[in-house]
Amino acid sequence: METVLLITGASSGIGEATARRAAAAGYRVALAARSRDKLEHLVKELGGEKRAMAVSCDVRSDDDQAAMVEAVMGNFGRLDAVFANAGRGGSPGGFSGADPADWKDMLLTNVYGVGLTLQHCIPHLRESRGHLLINGSAAGRFTIPGSMYSATKWAVTAIGHGVREELRGSGIRVTLIEPGMVDTPFFDQPPEAALKPGDIAEAVLYALSQPPHVDVNEILVRPTPPMA
Repeated sequence: METVLLITGASSGIGEATARRAAAAGYRVALAARSRDKLEHLVKELGGEKRAMAVSCDVRSDDDQAAMVEAVMGNFGRLDAVFANAGRGGSPGGFSGADPADWKDMLLTNVYGVGLTLQHCIPHLRESRGHLLINGSAAGRFTIPGSMYSATKWAVTAIGHGVREELRGSGIRVTLIEPGMVDTPFFDQPPEAALKPGDIAEAVLYALSQPPHVDVNEILVRPTPPMA
């Protein structure tokens, strides 16, 4: 039976790159994002509906997330791995001057959205003894002055460690993926040394490809510092 991988935030960046790597490795992939048009093009590229499926989902919506998982189970009949990847960056201004509405949307996407993905997927991962991967950030390990985005990723780090302990003994593996700066739509002008989305996709596939007795807890991936 071919492994089914669900990816949130799959329409661009790390999610899109992971979908391509996973499909090439033989996974069937369920691609979720708000931008269904982009997903449909990607589904065609990855081999059509037998290999991939597109699901419209706003991760801030409990109803959308429930419908997402129901659609995956209805189409593929199983769920073996989930990459909770959907997230967004912040706006300038620091804690003293940022737009509070922007904070709210970011917190709902980066933290609440991850929690909803876990809640709806875990029952099916228990059945498959599957793999849960969560896209955190190097910003969730180190202090960035004035960054609510960093605060959300610290929360995601805590979610990763907390859900691992909750699921201990269930057979579900939990991996935190923690990228440094990546050349994605998050950044208008990322530095030349920034990682590529495919670099993070390779980290995801590495964790997924380990035998069942190997549980890769965390993968921190950062750009190589420029030569002096």
